[in-house]
Amino acid sequence: MTPDADDRAPHPTEDLAADSSRSVPPPANTHARTRRHGPFTVVEVTGEIDLATAALVTEHLDAATARPESDVLVDLRRVDFFDCSGLRVLCRAETRARYRGGRLRLVSDAPRIRRLLRGAGLLDRFALLPGIPAEEGTLGKEGVPGEDG
Repeated sequence: MTPDADDRAPHPTEDLAADSSRSVPPPANTHARTRRHGPFTVVEVTGEIDLATAALVTEHLDAATARPESDVLVDLRRVDFFDCSGLRVLCRAETRARYRGGRLRLVSDAPRIRRLLRGAGLLDRFALLPGIPAEEGTLGKEGVPGEDG
């Protein structure tokens, strides 16, 4: 099975998330919360993301990728554990964002996240940023380290 083979499968929350009139993100939960930061929708993920908790992240990513041309940043800097269930959620959300003309990028400078993506063959699929653009002053206009415009 390829990393994105399952991310196009129908999901029970698909119809709710596709409603672009829903402008309010889901309420924060123990593993995810959504906020706006300039032009970005930031989904902050915390704790252990596995089969038991992936649905808590999914509801936030579904809402974040429901609108056309959304620019979503998934902040993984406070994640303690991340398994293949979390990777599936990220693949599905990235596909949804791209399909609607948007993009989804990951925020993490943790070597373990890079190793996980590399091991799963997903390193080329996800842009990794060391921080939220304009929040840390180290990213240029396009959110790429060292590019100042």
